[in-house]
Amino acid sequence: MIRYLVRRLANYAVLLFVAVSLTFVLASVRLDPYSVYSLRTPPVPAETIEGLMREYGLSHDVPLWQRYLTWLGDILFRWDWGTSPLGVSVNDEIAVRMWVSLRLVLLGSLLGIVVGVAVGAWTATRQYTVSDRVVTFLALLVISVPVFVLATVSTIVAIRINNATGVDIFEFTGETGSVGAYPGAALVDRLQHLFLPTVVLTLTGAASLSRIQRNLMLDALGSDYVRTARAKGLRRGRAIRRHALRTALVPTGTYVAFTVATLFVGSAYTERVFNFRGMGMYAVDAIGSQDVHGIVAVTAFSGVCVLTGALLSDLLVALLDPRVRLG
Repeated sequence: MIRYLVRRLANYAVLLFVAVSLTFVLASVRLDPYSVYSLRTPPVPAETIEGLMREYGLSHDVPLWQRYLTWLGDILFRWDWGTSPLGVSVNDEIAVRMWVSLRLVLLGSLLGIVVGVAVGAWTATRQYTVSDRVVTFLALLVISVPVFVLATVSTIVAIRINNATGVDIFEFTGETGSVGAYPGAALVDRLQHLFLPTVVLTLTGAASLSRIQRNLMLDALGSDYVRTARAKGLRRGRAIRRHALRTALVPTGTYVAFTVATLFVGSAYTERVFNFRGMGMYAVDAIGSQDVHGIVAVTAFSGVCVLTGALLSDLLVALLDPRVRLG
């Protein structure tokens, strides 16, 4: 097991290094960090801008290979991912935004997985019934609606409920707001601000995953080994849980591992609507501000997330499918 994981980790690490290096080269060639100073009032002298670019490792007058080696050396020996064109430390930004995304994504992702798998498996056992058709319609409706529309509609509904009740039941702008003086007020405030984004992420995740799980479950229910188990006298519910569901969860585990990993930088719309300054919002802002080092850092973070998802996928498949051996 350990040898297998180490070998897989080494392969993924090489791919990650190549991907991040290519991102640095591409971003350095295509982006223009000088442009963030072009509209400043009063205008910033050209020699001042050049001095800043040299200090931040972004100067176009320095050969690309030299900028790359300097950037790589700073990471390897000082774990310094560089500075934005405006002098903001990328390390500081990532350190803050990473935990914001974790708090935002973790609960919504877990609930979306649990609800999606449960609903998909349940509707598969009730194929073509009224409940199956209703759930299918609702799931397809949620999938068809863009995330930012769903998030915006949820805020409108929350505002109307707050106005109707005269109490700020829902808080949805930023991570925190006005904290009361009662015990546990800070926790309640956090939960209030997390509620609507969590609902949006749960709905979108559960809707798509339920469709996938339903189709996989239908294939498993129609397989020979399930029919054989039923013919030997195994009760239907037990045959579904022990044979059909476990088999159907194998590809779901692979899908979920990669989905959760990429959610950290894929929830930009949700973060933007609810004003959560997470990794997705940072990625969009870094592109808009011509931040070479920020974009590369986000790419590296995304790569680590995908790497983690790949390892989790391998482990989940091995745990769910006894035919797979990691040795």
